[in-house]
Order: sequence, then structure tokens, then C-alpha cells
Amino acid sequence: MTTRLKGPRRGLHLGLAPRLMIVLSMAMLPLALVSVYQTQRVLEERQSLSEQALLGRTQTAVSESREVIRSAIASADTLALQMPDLRSEEETCNAIMSRVVKRSGYFAFAGYRDNEAGLICSSLEPDSEAQGSLSALPELDITRNEALLSPLSFLGGIATFSVTVPVVEQGRFIGTIWIAVPVSALSGTLSSAGDELDLVLFQSEGDIIATKDFNERRRRVLPEDRDLQSLAAGGRQTFRTRNREGETRDFAVLPMVEDRVLALGSWMPRDQGINLPAYQHMMALYFPIAIWIIAIGAAYIGVHRLVIRHIRRLRSWMRAYASGDRTDLGEARLDGAPEELEVLAGSFREMTRRLSEHDQRREEDLEEKTVLLREVHHRVKNNLQMISSMMNMQIRATQSAEAQRQLRRVQDRVMALSAVHRYLYLARKLSMLRADELLDNIIQQLVIVGTLDESGQNINVSTELDPVEITPDQSVPLSLLATEAAMNAVKYCGVSDAGEAWINIALKQQEDGTLCFSIVNSRAGGTDAGEVAEGSGLGSRLIESFATQLGGKLETNDLPDRFEMHVVFPLTSEQDGPEEESS
Repeated sequence: MTTRLKGPRRGLHLGLAPRLMIVLSMAMLPLALVSVYQTQRVLEERQSLSEQALLGRTQTAVSESREVIRSAIASADTLALQMPDLRSEEETCNAIMSRVVKRSGYFAFAGYRDNEAGLICSSLEPDSEAQGSLSALPELDITRNEALLSPLSFLGGIATFSVTVPVVEQGRFIGTIWIAVPVSALSGTLSSAGDELDLVLFQSEGDIIATKDFNERRRRVLPEDRDLQSLAAGGRQTFRTRNREGETRDFAVLPMVEDRVLALGSWMPRDQGINLPAYQHMMALYFPIAIWIIAIGAAYIGVHRLVIRHIRRLRSWMRAYASGDRTDLGEARLDGAPEELEVLAGSFREMTRRLSEHDQRREEDLEEKTVLLREVHHRVKNNLQMISSMMNMQIRATQSAEAQRQLRRVQDRVMALSAVHRYLYLARKLSMLRADELLDNIIQQLVIVGTLDESGQNINVSTELDPVEITPDQSVPLSLLATEAAMNAVKYCGVSDAGEAWINIALKQQEDGTLCFSIVNSRAGGTDAGEVAEGSGLGSRLIESFATQLGGKLETNDLPDRFEMHVVFPLTSEQDGPEEESS
């Protein structure tokens, strides 16, 4: 049973280096994911610590202000609880209000205003300048049972932050406790934080209570892309953005008094600020990529130095050997190659040595066989020429013209065979023969022997032979076919109406790769085709036999002025043959 060897499967072929990169990438993927996760966690913890530190510093900076506001609210709540018992004693109430203001050190005013009777008692002297401005204080919403914060009120021309608390007696609102804190006092508590920090106290409604520099430009320290109401809604937070002067700052927002009063701190950015630089945020990705690139580069350099360059050296040896370069590789060595590749190189050198020895022996055997084969052709040619000479002697000794004619035809056939062997003896290569040169030799031989000259008339012979090569198996039947066809053409050639006798011999290569051998001879008008036309003579049978040996198709045309013979046969090359299969 025979099996056909399968060729290599076609597809994408990757080199060793790309495959190594893919394998290393897959091997390093879990480590890269772990590294990304761990680095991201470290960055998140670092950012969280930075945020907490910034919030802590901001809270420390506003701690004094927070205590002032809380103290004002607590004092107002305490007075609101005592006022139902004190409102009837005006002097005692005034003394308590004055004592509250003096003890705090920050309050500018403390007083009680009755819903019906107006201001009952306060910390102000009756003849003070601020006493006249108390009537300008806005009315309070007594329906809310909670402290109210007014971010900006004026008392005697002084900007104040007011805290108001309703006074309730037996479930009924009877008045309001009022404590005013100068804005300058709050700003003073904020100024102690240092020049690098800008602080803003504001209400959840978005109104500013106090800043370090409470002037017309106090809003310049606010973030340019966010308002105070949205910051209050966001609660405790940190972020980095530009302020309204275009400076990049780190901002921190934290509640001071419940969610009603908040502090905004604005810090100069630091390298380890709350919003880390983009390259630090991308470190979780950059670091594994850098490790991957370094590992791939090191692996590629290592593989190239240890494997690829040696394989390329081996490939160059193989290509040179395959192209016919039989340079001795016995002393060739790989430079610093691993042992496995050196073993492979040694096997290749041993293989080339053995192949070179086999090639040398084969060339010697081929040369010897070629010499012997040429000698055989030479001897056969000499023997055939000897037979031709003997027949020539017999022709001269024979008296019968018919016998001479028959012997002459046999002699022509022998000389045709001799021409084939002579050509093979002199040919450069024995596997293929030039058909045009072989046929030209045969035609010349016919003239030398005398077949054409002895025809009794002057015949003009012309040839048209394409330079094609045929195998020795085709040369013999083609030579004999040409000899028989030429002898028949001479035999039946006649003088045409133009007054001359001619024979045209042609060998043409067709477009489909076949060869067409043609002999056309002139005829006298009314002459019978004879043996060729009827196909009953020996020459006709030999022509048909030779055409069959060539595997061709014989075609004859009997026309009034000429007779045509065409043989179309396939051209066989030295590579042609049955398809070989591997067992």
C-alpha cells in the first residue's frame, strides 16, 4: 500500500522570539494583575492618608473659630432657658448679658428681645452708639424652635455674625436671645493659620461667614468651578482645582457646627497632595508594563544570543550547501553556542560530509557510465557504418537496378540509425537530443549516400526545423520516420507546373506543446500517389509504425500539385514520467 506524503500545513508561522514574548506575557499576566492590584491599593491608601492629613490640618486651623461659634450657640441656648425667669428683672438681665459678653472675649453683643415689648435687656449701655442700631435688626422667624445663624449683620457699624435662639415659655414663643460675634474676631482666629492656607467659613445655604481677609475680594479664594452650596451638599471632602484667581490649590471641606456651618481650606499643592499626579495614578499600569518590557527585552537578547544567531548561522550553512556550495564545513563551528545547538551543528557537518562523499562517488559513477555509454554509441555507430560500407560494396556488385534500389533503401535506414548513435556519441548530454540537428544530419546523410542524387532529377530540398529537444526514445523512431518519408518523397516527387521538383521538410513546435513533423513534395499534374497514397507498400507501413511509436497522429493530403504528410506527436521531456508515490 502506498501513501502520499502530506506537505506542511499553511498558516501563520511565528518565529522563536515572538512566541517567547507571547509565552512570557502569559506567564507574567498573573504577576502583573497582582502588581496592578497592590499598587492601586497602595495609591488609594496613600491618597486616603493625604486626604485625612489635609482635613486634619484644616480642622486644626479652624478649631478656634469653631469653638467661638459653638460657644455663641451654647451661650444663647443657656440664656434662652433662663430668660423666662429673668425677663421681669431688667437690671439682673442686663448684668447677665454683660457678663456673658465679657467672659467670652469674642462676643460683641448679647441681648433679649421680647416679641411684644421689644428689647428688654442687653449687654450694651443705654447711651452707647450701638444702642440706636438695635432697632434695625431683622425680625426673626419665631416658628422655628432652633438656633438661627445670620452670616452678616451690622451692629453699631461693626459687621457681625449673629446667633439667635427662640425663648419658649409653656410651649409659647415669647422672645429671642441674640448673640453677635464680630466678623473681625472670627477672621482673626483664621489668620493664625499661616500664609500658605486660605480659610473660609460659610453656611450650608452658601453665605460666607468669615474669611482670613474679610474684604471685597474675599471670594477670590473660592474654587472657580464649584459653588458653596454644592460644597456644603458634598459634606466632608477634598479635591484639587483652580481658585478664582487661576491658582491651582488643594481644597478641603469639613463641617464645623453640625451641617450648618462648614469650613473651606485652600492649601498650596504639595508633591504628595490629595490629588496625586497622573503619572503616579498610572503607576499601577506603568510599572508592570515596564517590568514586562524589560523582561521581554532581556529574554529576546538572551534568546537571540544563545539560540537565534546560531540558528541563522546554521541556516546560512544549509542554504549555501543547498545552492551548490560544497565548501568543507568540517572546521566550521558556532561561536559560544549551547551544547544542544553544537550537537545539531555537528550532525549537520557530518551529514554534509557524507552527502559530499556520496555525491563524489555518484559523479564518478556517472562519469564512468557516461564514458561507457558514449563508447557503446561509438561502437554501434562504427558497426552500422561498417554494415553500410558492406552494403555499398554489395550495391556496386549487383547488376539488377531493382536490387540496387532496394539495397540503397536499406542502407539509408541503417545510416539513419548510425546518425542517431553518432549524435549521441558527440552530444554534450545524453538525456536529451536536439531534434533539428539530428534531422539535419539525416538529410545530409541521405544526400551523401546518394538517395536524393540518384533520383534521376534535380530536386530542391529545403528544411525548416525548430530548435527543440527530444528524448533518445523518440529520436530513433523520428529518425527512421524522417528517412522513410524522405525516400518516399524522392520516389514520388515530380516536376510541378512551375518547372521544378522540390521537397520541404519541417519540424514545428505547436502552441499546445506538441511537435509536427511534415514532408511535402511536388507532383506532376495527373500523377498517382502510388504507394504512399494507397498505404499498401512497405514504406507506408513503416511510416505508420514509426508514427505509432512516437504516440503521434499521421495525416496525409493528396493534392494535385503536391503530396503532404504530417505527423503530430507529443513532446516528452526528461522529467516526464509516471507520478511517484512514497510508500
